[in-house]
Amino acid sequence: QAQLVESGGGLVQAGDSLKLSCAASGRIFSSYNMGWFRQAPGKDREFVAVIKWSGGSTYYSDSVKGRLTISRDYAKNTVYLQMNSLKAEDTAVYFCAAAQGTYILTDLARANRYDYWGQGTQVTVSS
Repeated sequence: QAQLVESGGGLVQAGDSLKLSCAASGRIFSSYNMGWFRQAPGKDREFVAVIKWSGGSTYYSDSVKGRLTISRDYAKNTVYLQMNSLKAEDTAVYFCAAAQGTYILTDLARANRYDYWGQGTQVTVSS
């Protein structure tokens, strides 16, 4: 069965760094596009970053560009989100997601493009 499991969340201070991991298994293969989204209390789910399954092309939301970096390890079937210079506004539950198919990068900022979702990992940044 398809499964995405996030890990690496926690409580950090503003300015600190944190690295999230998302392990894919089951029916989710390396050919899927992989994205990160986040949702703060009382807010809509927000796109963070995506990496395409082939070529390593990436796309970021303006709010995280330059601070967060998405990457993947095909051998481990794992996607990462390296978060630097964290701000209090980064506090949210972070979800990884997998999208099957061919899309342009901007289309993958839409949550409805994704077929599978993890349960999320909490990131809390104190100011």
